[in-house]
Amino acid sequence: MKFICQQHLLSKALNTVCKAVTTRTTIPILKGILLEASSDNILKLAASDLDLSIEKKISASVFEEGSIVVSSRLFTDIIRKLPNEDIEIELFENNNVRIKCHSSEFVIIGQPAEEFPNIGEIRHNDAVSIDKELFKEMIKKTSFSASIDEAKGVIVGVLIEMDKESLNMVALDGFRMAVTKEYMKNAERRKIIISARILNEIQKILVDEDKEKEISLILDEKKAIINLEDTKIVLRLLEGEFIKYKDIIPKEHKTKIHVPRTDFLESIERASLLAKEGKNNLIKISINENEMRITSRSEEGNVKEDVSVEKTGEDLDIGFNSKYLLDVLKAVSDEEIKMEFNSSVSPCLIRPVEGDHFEYLILPVRITAS
Repeated sequence: MKFICQQHLLSKALNTVCKAVTTRTTIPILKGILLEASSDNILKLAASDLDLSIEKKISASVFEEGSIVVSSRLFTDIIRKLPNEDIEIELFENNNVRIKCHSSEFVIIGQPAEEFPNIGEIRHNDAVSIDKELFKEMIKKTSFSASIDEAKGVIVGVLIEMDKESLNMVALDGFRMAVTKEYMKNAERRKIIISARILNEIQKILVDEDKEKEISLILDEKKAIINLEDTKIVLRLLEGEFIKYKDIIPKEHKTKIHVPRTDFLESIERASLLAKEGKNNLIKISINENEMRITSRSEEGNVKEDVSVEKTGEDLDIGFNSKYLLDVLKAVSDEEIKMEFNSSVSPCLIRPVEGDHFEYLILPVRITAS
């Protein structure tokens, strides 16, 4: 194997495929990146942790075909620190890889490509086209609400529902729930669950891929493939039955407010400076007439913030984990949001003032009388 490619192209490709490299493995080959040079002047890079596999193709001048697996950490560090010039990479005896650029020359030891796992294909399945920016935004609006406790089964994942007229994403962790909906035509009804960790890595890749406007999604029973022009992402679907999330959403409310999102966000950020993590990041919200008062106290002091709102229904005092509210307010961009309450111990529902493109459910924290 021998090829020459541009440093900035190779470095950018490594940034993409490295998202599938795991350090938490006892299988040495999974700590590596596959380099495969072909006669059509294409260099393919691939990495896999068996749950997520990423393949990236870039142009190169290939003088000799071949393949090798190199240490992800070492190879990536070397390429990043080389100058932005042409790099010559050559495989010679005993799986040694020579890397030459300008006045630098490295020799590192590789592993046989035959030991690298097969990324796999899906046969005879129709692809679903999804707007890239829309998909990226839906991940941002939901994935933070998934559980991070692997023992909790499928709720470490995000449910993706394809209905005839819409695409929905849902995530929950037992304390909060995020639902986002976008209207689009789908050829068939499907439900899949993808690990939130993997979706977050996919979102980062979509941010870096600036050429495409759409992604292609291909599904079978156990895995999915996301195709971009030069990038293929293969991921394992989570198996199991997702919670019937629609049954959790309250159907009525006793108090409803309209609140400016930015004012609310900034007030909670200030109030949370005195909210203690050991006490559920507790802040108290008091809704009285057309004013919302946000308070927080700790051994170090206390804080009071007032935000003007439009209220219908009853006055209310309720406590929340400030982090859960901040996550929601940072995920959406609406100037104004709607909040619906029933009591100080029942969930709060956050929705857009118009439309139904998101719903957030947050359980309150019990507050003691002061």
